Amino acid sequence: MTSNALYTDLSGYYDLMCADINYQQQSASIHRLHQFLGNNGKHHLDLACGTGPHVRHFIDLGYQCSGLDINQPMLDLAMRRCPEAHFNLQDMTAFYLEQPVDLITCFLYSIHYSAGIERLKACIASVHKALNEGGVFCFNSVDKHCIDNRLSVKHTAEFEGSHFTFESGWHYSGEGEQQSLNLSIAKRAQPSASMGETAMHASASELWQDAHTMVAVSFAELRELLAPYFEVHIFEHDYERIVPWDGESGNAIFVCVKI
Repeated sequence: MTSNALYTDLSGYYDLMCADINYQQQSASIHRLHQFLGNNGKHHLDLACGTGPHVRHFIDLGYQCSGLDINQPMLDLAMRRCPEAHFNLQDMTAFYLEQPVDLITCFLYSIHYSAGIERLKACIASVHKALNEGGVFCFNSVDKHCIDNRLSVKHTAEFEGSHFTFESGWHYSGEGEQQSLNLSIAKRAQPSASMGETAMHASASELWQDAHTMVAVSFAELRELLAPYFEVHIFEHDYERIVPWDGESGNAIFVCVKI
């Protein structure tokens, strides 16, 4: 078994790793929230857009879309998926748009890629500058005080003759402004009649692992960081219904209207 670090380039496995995510449902939910709380504009930017699945659905909803990511191989895949969109290789903690937009999204807890409070502040300020009047910033987040280090999410997939197991989980030490997202991808080749025993043993299994540093923040702290720039609405982490946050759950959707 070989072991390599993730994040040098995750693009080749990204869509497979996220195969169980309902991108259409998530996009439609944020579209509804933008209709209720936003300025009715149709210019959209997706931060940390990855290979562009959310962008694809926003285009289908009638938006003029752009995407931003720090990983060029991800953007290459996004451009093939969404040739109508414009994509930028930029860091979301210090990005610049020539023309402001009406809706900025950041799905899959990617707001935490800011890695520290100062960079999170810079991200929020960059978002505010990039929005039109009455524009909306939507993202999902996890409260550091509600993280259970024992929990993880796992799913499997078959692809090109191999069996993949993907696992991810948050870890927070209980203090400080950093937490980690622990990820692993295990790949096991399926037996082939044409594969000799020696070759099968050599390529039987590979493992990629990473503990990626991300910003740790409570919802109270996050609301305080957003307050100078936005009218903040917090909803339950439910893309089927629009439900106000109960004040206790550790996952939530933030909808922030520019002031």
